[in-house]
Amino acid sequence: MFGPIFDGYEAVRDRLPDAGPGGACTHEADLSEIADRYEVFLLDAFGVLNVGETAIPGAVERVRDLRAAGKRVLIVSNAAGFPHVRLMEKYDRLGFDFGAGDVITSRMALIAALDGARARHWGVMANPDLGRVDLESLDLRFLGDDPADYDEVEGFLLIGSAIWTEDRQTLLVRSLTANPRPVFVGNPDLAAPREGGPSREPGHWAHRLADATGVVPVFHGKPFADIYDLAFARLGQHPGRRAVMVGDSLHTDILGAQVAGVDSALITGHGILREHDAEGAIAASGIRPDWILQTT
Repeated sequence: MFGPIFDGYEAVRDRLPDAGPGGACTHEADLSEIADRYEVFLLDAFGVLNVGETAIPGAVERVRDLRAAGKRVLIVSNAAGFPHVRLMEKYDRLGFDFGAGDVITSRMALIAALDGARARHWGVMANPDLGRVDLESLDLRFLGDDPADYDEVEGFLLIGSAIWTEDRQTLLVRSLTANPRPVFVGNPDLAAPREGGPSREPGHWAHRLADATGVVPVFHGKPFADIYDLAFARLGQHPGRRAVMVGDSLHTDILGAQVAGVDSALITGHGILREHDAEGAIAASGIRPDWILQTT
């Protein structure tokens, strides 16, 4: 009723943080209607600023207007698959004038967590053509079609799934079943809105892996707290209710805002809930945003 992505998140709710009491679900047209209420805007990317490689109409101008009004605007995104420099090139290409320090990603959250973890030889779900930028400190090998790559590593990092396949998933399940090892996920999203339809993101494969093997992954990124901790560190302090998280997903953006202790605004005209009954999805999930907006 609310789309396969919504259903997928509901099926794995036991692996997500608990929802808080939530907000009033007040309807407004766009962010301009609530701009005076907040000092800090934490924006998801996919479904809020862009769909795939296309900027959402009016999003560039909205970010510009918020900044002109003295607002602090940060991207908080589960974009783990791309090196930070490549991500910045994308936002520049789309017309957004973000500085490198304005973009907080789940890739950063994963790397920060690994910095304090025991060193391992990692098998990595990611596109090797993007290189090892940001990952230089890690002992890793990219996972492909050789079963030995799966059996010889000490743990797995699920970072980007653009070239992941069912055959590779089978190799990972078999290896992890025979020899359980840690699994860290750099993008908890099940899917992301793109021009040709939703993609399958690392979270999709991670939950399937957990169902098949019993190995519960450790997730980094929305709706988990660590990505927000990085954003608040960038701000210098926890902004409390002076900040609003803006996203298109109840189960990542809105739930994550509740975990982080900031307000939330759900975008319904783009992304996951476009063409679905947003009010019904809110009621079914029990995840209540403070605001419901048609667009950015």
